[in-house]
Amino acid sequence: MTNRKSLTMPAIRVANLQKSFKNLEAVHDVSFDVERGEVFALLGPNGAGKTTCIEILEGFLRRDSGEVQVLGVDPGSRQDQQWLRMRIGVVLQELAVESFFTVRQVLERNAGFYPAPRPIDEVIELVGLGEKADARVKRLSGGQQRRLDIGLGIIGRPELLFLDEPTTGLDPGARRTTWELIRTLAGEGTTVLLSSHYMDEVEALAKSVAVLRRGSVVASGPPVSLGGR
Repeated sequence: MTNRKSLTMPAIRVANLQKSFKNLEAVHDVSFDVERGEVFALLGPNGAGKTTCIEILEGFLRRDSGEVQVLGVDPGSRQDQQWLRMRIGVVLQELAVESFFTVRQVLERNAGFYPAPRPIDEVIELVGLGEKADARVKRLSGGQQRRLDIGLGIIGRPELLFLDEPTTGLDPGARRTTWELIRTLAGEGTTVLLSSHYMDEVEALAKSVAVLRRGSVVASGPPVSLGGR
């Protein structure tokens, strides 16, 4: 049995992370900590390395070198992956569910993977899909599918939630609703790591931010410290 780290340790610790794909160095010597209960943002343009970092933290992608700890365990360790899956939520950039299922059916199925999931109706209301609860996924707009994706990420009451560009494709109203949901989750004690290329989103939500450019951290700190840089 793995020896779990103290709850006083950061939710995420990354030190000197490296990842390359053939001749492309996607992540170069990246280091940052995410404290428990905070909203932390990875900010940068498309291709900066944000998604690669997140996929390594989620355990979906193996790193080349460097130290990574997520909730006190190595996400690349097979023996800890099941333990970690029960404690993290993941919102990818694209929805990947069966299009003929209804919103409620998709959430009910995924709720069955967790020991103490949120009530289905609560999740539906949190993500603003009350009027679409019995609609099939293929009938949802792109923005509504994005809301469902977020619902799937929070159904298991995760200690740590990964949001990879969560508001891309959302209209302004849905974007504000998503921001309020992230604030609510953080207020409940959920640690949130989000990636974004919107500075206003990071300023509105994050306590700390690391700015990525071409796979490297070029600035970090509170969002207010990055203004105009």
